[in-house]
Amino acid sequence: MAVVQLFLTEARDAGKRLDHFLQEKLPEFSRSRVQEWIKAGRVQLDGRAVAKASAALRGGGGEQVEVEPAELAPLRAFAEDIPVSVIYEDAAVIAVDKAAGMVVHVGAGNHEGTLVNALLHRFGTLSPGSGDERPGIVHRLDRDTSGVLLVARTDQAHRALAAQFAERTVEKVYLALVHGHVKKDRGFFDQPIERDPVRRVRMTARTGRGRESLTEYRVLERFDGADGKKFSYLEVTLHTGRTHQIRVHVAAAGHPIAADTLYGAAGGGTLGLERLFLHAHRITFTSPASADGPRVTVESPLPGDLQSALARVRQSK
Repeated sequence: MAVVQLFLTEARDAGKRLDHFLQEKLPEFSRSRVQEWIKAGRVQLDGRAVAKASAALRGGGGEQVEVEPAELAPLRAFAEDIPVSVIYEDAAVIAVDKAAGMVVHVGAGNHEGTLVNALLHRFGTLSPGSGDERPGIVHRLDRDTSGVLLVARTDQAHRALAAQFAERTVEKVYLALVHGHVKKDRGFFDQPIERDPVRRVRMTARTGRGRESLTEYRVLERFDGADGKKFSYLEVTLHTGRTHQIRVHVAAAGHPIAADTLYGAAGGGTLGLERLFLHAHRITFTSPASADGPRVTVESPLPGDLQSALARVRQSK
């Protein structure tokens, strides 16, 4: 039986939706999972079951929110006939051009439609090194980040690629459109990153604590829009691989990624964006396909939605 968890609301929670409140308190579960619990009567507010996920909290009165999480069924990837763009493959590695909106592997609230499921249908097997729910996965991209992702086909390849990531010999280059003018043409962000102690769905670089993180950037273009909005188009190289690293570092510098509302940017309506402007453009690695495997560079061109947003910014000068 799952353990009942009790949370008390604070003044800052006034007016907040019940499902949003619980998802902040239980970030390991998806919002859809929390909503399922509410509908099933597994959540009580001041001792009474609440049927609506959108129920608003008073916040100031120290309301008691009790939740009894349902036991999760074991997660396992399975083959699904889903389109997937493979841009490189050899006997050891597959490089995929991941579409924005596609989740990499199964998890809470994401059982179907994942990249791993698509690859299992196309290739049959992947490395078991990361377990039943994410075979072949040695690194990740956020759901709304597009671009190049490496997948290991064999256990030996998985170990070799994992070692390259740990030794930081894999070069990962991204393209990002950020708010404001980044003053220096080149530079680094090196603040440590940890989970935000207040909003648990985010990471933060503002506490001075956390894991060592290093992000390098180069300004490709700067824009002054006719509406007064300023943007910078960046090439970004990751030297470490922390969760949301680029998003956190540029936001901490006062330049959040366009349409990245989680980290303080406005919505992407004026740019025609339905997701943040971040794209994994290029990755360079040593293929484990042979003992002296070649150094391989794989590129993904900027996808159409981001090209259109960039064109809008250029035309607004």
